Amino acid sequence: MKYREALRAALQEEMERDATVFCVGEGIGERGGSYKVTEGLLAQFGPGRVIDTPLSEAGFVGLGAGAAIAGQRPVVEILFIDFLLQAMDQVVNQAAKYRFMSGGEGRVPLVVRTQGGTGNSLAGQHSQSLEALYYHVPGLKVVMPATPRDAKGLLKSAIRDDDPVIFIEHKLLYMTDGEVPAEDYLIPLGQADIKRSGSDVTLVAWSHMVVKSLQAAELLAAEGISTEVIDLRTLVPMDVDCVLDSVRRTGRLVIAQEAIKRGGVGSDVAAIVAERAFDHLRAPIVRVAGWNTTIPFNLGLEKASVPQVDDIVAGVRSVVQSGAAAGT
Repeated sequence: MKYREALRAALQEEMERDATVFCVGEGIGERGGSYKVTEGLLAQFGPGRVIDTPLSEAGFVGLGAGAAIAGQRPVVEILFIDFLLQAMDQVVNQAAKYRFMSGGEGRVPLVVRTQGGTGNSLAGQHSQSLEALYYHVPGLKVVMPATPRDAKGLLKSAIRDDDPVIFIEHKLLYMTDGEVPAEDYLIPLGQADIKRSGSDVTLVAWSHMVVKSLQAAELLAAEGISTEVIDLRTLVPMDVDCVLDSVRRTGRLVIAQEAIKRGGVGSDVAAIVAERAFDHLRAPIVRVAGWNTTIPFNLGLEKASVPQVDDIVAGVRSVVQSGAAAGT
């Protein structure tokens, strides 16, 4: 099943299961969404549950937050994560804080589906990796699946969750293929996945960087370097124990993120490991990340601005060589 088909299956199953689930966004009805995730849902569920909106992110994200507070389970689609900036007040000041400011009595079961990352020469206003903005906000959960199986299971869990979830899909993943179980299943939020076992170094990634990390691990294996690839899957809540357990076994850590290095989620992962597993490290932690720059329109420059497979391979090599030089 393709990644976008897995997302559609999750939406369809949850809408069939629960009449309070509905979808709202720009062009999601007759067009089926720009990435065809909602294709066919309008015909099945009607315009009362698959709602096309004007170009007003602040308006329909606010609609979603209000509907969630009132007892519905809206899934709001934002075409680019860059456009979600138009609705920061609705997400950060309203949805994220409502449970706290209601003394724990209120719930906001809102899912905001959006896509980010580079690809296809869409330039600086349509190519950002902004997960760290939402990772920083108390009250929000942040999900970034890398495979069709994870996309379906995590979206179903996000829809059933009683807190607001920012569900970020990468634009280059929609047409990727993967095995998806035929039976109904959920993947709990906050549960990382070891995509490849290894003994020499821990490589942590999420979203499209998982694909590149697995390719890098295959190349490194030919050099005799055994790389354990951990897919965080959800940034909030984060499965810190999975990362710590792996680092305590391998003694080395590389973090790969497409977002710029400064202020990124990778920095927090590095800090957590340094605080809680420092004595197990045989070499300095390495972060492989995007340049601190606006994403260029030119495809060659765009690729150069974010990590590629060779960059991850070089990062892992540096950690292994550093440890070897230190005699560990």
